[in-house]
Amino acid sequence: MARTFMGILSRYRLWLYAGALVVMAATVVAVVYLVPRPVPRRPVVPAAAQTQVPTERPAEASVPQRPTESVQQVQGPSNAASSVEATASSASSVEAAVAKAMASLAANPMRLVEVRDRLNAMLAGPLTNEQERLVKAKLSELATKWLFGPDIYPSDRLCQSYLVQPGDQLRVIGQRCKVPYELLMSINRIPRPEALRAGQYIKIVNGPFHAKVSRSNFTVDIYLQDTYVCTYPVGLGRPGYETPKGLWVVKPGGKLIKPQWTDPDTGRTYRPEDPDYPLGSRWIGLEGIEGEAVGREGFAIHGTNDPNQIGQQGSRGCIRLHNGDAVAVYNMLMPGQSKVRVTD
Repeated sequence: MARTFMGILSRYRLWLYAGALVVMAATVVAVVYLVPRPVPRRPVVPAAAQTQVPTERPAEASVPQRPTESVQQVQGPSNAASSVEATASSASSVEAAVAKAMASLAANPMRLVEVRDRLNAMLAGPLTNEQERLVKAKLSELATKWLFGPDIYPSDRLCQSYLVQPGDQLRVIGQRCKVPYELLMSINRIPRPEALRAGQYIKIVNGPFHAKVSRSNFTVDIYLQDTYVCTYPVGLGRPGYETPKGLWVVKPGGKLIKPQWTDPDTGRTYRPEDPDYPLGSRWIGLEGIEGEAVGREGFAIHGTNDPNQIGQQGSRGCIRLHNGDAVAVYNMLMPGQSKVRVTD
């Protein structure tokens, strides 16, 4: 019996294995596809809850409003700080502009006139005293090259080259250019007017020069037309004899070298050879044409025998200069053309 059963198993075992596999596969399919699985439900947000979810947090929910007085107290220092920052920014921007201009000149010296005009334009803007001194110092440095030196730079409307013609005289050339011939002699290293020769090229300057005197700073600024050149320290009128404000013009025939002078207070007459001669190296007579200057007589720009008076109120109203500076200004101001403005 047992043998008969084992023989049947041996004959049909492949079929039995196949049947078992079919039953197992059917079971798996039934579990996967026929048995229902729970579906997770999406949470439902109530309408009221949805309206309570803001896109931005309201101010009331974050920081409570401060009283108006407190807000004003905080805003005051903030505005002051902003003003200080703006001033500092302006100062740094001016210094940066000056540095940039000078750097461009260092890279290309032929751009001197462009740099000069750029810096000169800055003087028309709002500047602090320190910024103004910085710009003027750079312009004065440049003037030693484009004006007082022998070189002529491209596109310069103020200084040009001139071919001397037969019969030309330095005095006449200076009159045409509205500058003293002494300046042309100095720039071109001409020892005396008679040394000018036809056929030579000389540097000419297109004037006139003007001056601006500051009574509070005790300075005189020199301009060629509207371009700043340099500054000299001055002495001015003492109390009761204050240098009159207003506009003056260099008096025709008023430029003299050590003229004889009579002191109106003492009646004493000084001559150039006197050891205590008070007028120094030069005299530039002035004629008032505007403001307090109108109708005033006897005023001038001149040198001094007392350098300690420069930067002080010690004259009878005249504008005093160191003797070397008086010569330099004398060589720039043109009678009937150059104007001198005196301000506070």
